[in-house]
Amino acid sequence: MKKNPFTHGYYTSDELKNFNFKSVGENVKIAKNCIIVGIENISIGNNVRIDGGVYIVAESGFINIGNYVHISTGCYLTCCGGIILEDFSGLACNVSLYSGTDDYKGESMTNPTIPPHLRGAMRKGLIKICKHSIIGTGTVLLPNSTVSEGSSVGALSLVGENSTLKPWKIYFGSPVKLIGSRDKKILELEKEIN
Repeated sequence: MKKNPFTHGYYTSDELKNFNFKSVGENVKIAKNCIIVGIENISIGNNVRIDGGVYIVAESGFINIGNYVHISTGCYLTCCGGIILEDFSGLACNVSLYSGTDDYKGESMTNPTIPPHLRGAMRKGLIKICKHSIIGTGTVLLPNSTVSEGSSVGALSLVGENSTLKPWKIYFGSPVKLIGSRDKKILELEKEIN
């Protein structure tokens, strides 16, 4: 039987522990077609899955991934300002987390090919996705944003700079707006895992 050329497979915890990550827990799977830069700045908990086509750029800054976290296909994470994904959080397909951003006001030039003295200072800030939070497909989070415990953000939303979303709420839109409350039943379900 021929191997399917479209299935790249996953690295397992045992393999990943040899790659120089800051830390790697048990039962971790990372698709072999991910692009990951700065692995020495990446901590991964237990029971984590990172699917194909994910880009994680942690040359500077850091990313801490908790337990039972899923990062779906096509996500893009820039970690220069730091990213924390707490336990039981998840990113749906094509979510982008930008913990650093160039100046868009035109007061300086942008992009990494420009000499540093002509570029403005990059704005950096922590992105924190708290326990039991989920981020919908195509959503973008900017620096200094926090999705508090149990909150969900609907598909194609924008969580702007310096935003803090309230716990156990549902948000949607560009920019995000509060549209409802989220059930806490998942806290009872969590007890069945531990």
